[in-house]
Amino acid sequence: MAEKKARMTNRERVEALLRREKPDRVINWPFSARGFAALYTKLSIADAYNNPKASLDAQRKVARDFDWVCAPRIGYAAYGGWEFGGEVKWPSGEWAQAPSVIRFPAETPEEAMKLEAPKDVSKVGMIPIMKEFFDLSSQGQFDNEPFNVMFQTGGPFNTAAMICSPEKLCKWVLKKPEVAHHLIKISTDHMVDLAKYFSGLYGTKTTIPFTGEAVGTNDLISAKQFEEFVMPYFRDAHERMFKLGFKHIYSHLCGEQNANLPFWAQVPFGDPGFVSIGHEVELEAAAKHFPNDIIVGNLEPAIIQVRTPEEVYTAAKKCIEDGMSLSNGYVFSPGCETGPKTSVDSVMAIGRAINDVGWYD
Repeated sequence: MAEKKARMTNRERVEALLRREKPDRVINWPFSARGFAALYTKLSIADAYNNPKASLDAQRKVARDFDWVCAPRIGYAAYGGWEFGGEVKWPSGEWAQAPSVIRFPAETPEEAMKLEAPKDVSKVGMIPIMKEFFDLSSQGQFDNEPFNVMFQTGGPFNTAAMICSPEKLCKWVLKKPEVAHHLIKISTDHMVDLAKYFSGLYGTKTTIPFTGEAVGTNDLISAKQFEEFVMPYFRDAHERMFKLGFKHIYSHLCGEQNANLPFWAQVPFGDPGFVSIGHEVELEAAAKHFPNDIIVGNLEPAIIQVRTPEEVYTAAKKCIEDGMSLSNGYVFSPGCETGPKTSVDSVMAIGRAINDVGWYD
């Protein structure tokens, strides 16, 4: 998409934000659009997750075609189920858009208490696929890539939920808290082991951890439970990642997190970090709780998926204008994954909105 006023590349824009400077224009960085990228480039959605070269090529092409920031990433929201010994099903059919767990590693409290974090992360679950993907992405860094390795670690509570199922984890939080704490602890250790593994392979200069929490929302657990079962483990994981040499972490606070924001504010994200929010959290609320971090978000994905391009343009324009008023630094993004079947016209409408109103000077 041509820009008449551009003074920076997308990589330079992100680098400016990391120096706590304003870029020339709002950044367009859909953090998760692998399914859309696959269908756009005539691949299957499964290819986005289990075909490293095809997935990387698709992500880089869609970023070039729509003027997005690209931070190559491969992973899945149900991370942990396969990696701790369960089974996943690759997406197939009209409505599947990501791998899903079909057999959880722990079905009973007794099985859960026997589990440990994998001793050799290089060999479990999706991690060999991730390594093959990053071996390719780390070979070059383009002018729209501030990071050429963005590895997904999941989140402590989220990963624990994929070990036993979200329903059982929430039940154990109430009935068997010692079991819940055990699963969350080994999930935290695994996050750090994964960060250590990838930093050893690719360094930390152009590598960034991607963490997130989709299960520990106020729709499933209370803020008090979040304070006990989520926040301390997230804080521990991030602090240990910084000791490995990482300067920035990108974290997606998925879904309804409003009552959890005071506890999220106790988690370090970097100097600065990227805090990505769903449409349930207002941009101003995020800016208030994370004054030292870059706010990423937060157009509702359903609007992009099902509304007309004109409606998408209007909604994106408001989101961009609200984000530009923040002093933290702002990146435009959908509040979660861009739907695989989103129309090209709607994606282009977002680009038009940024080009129309997203300039800082």
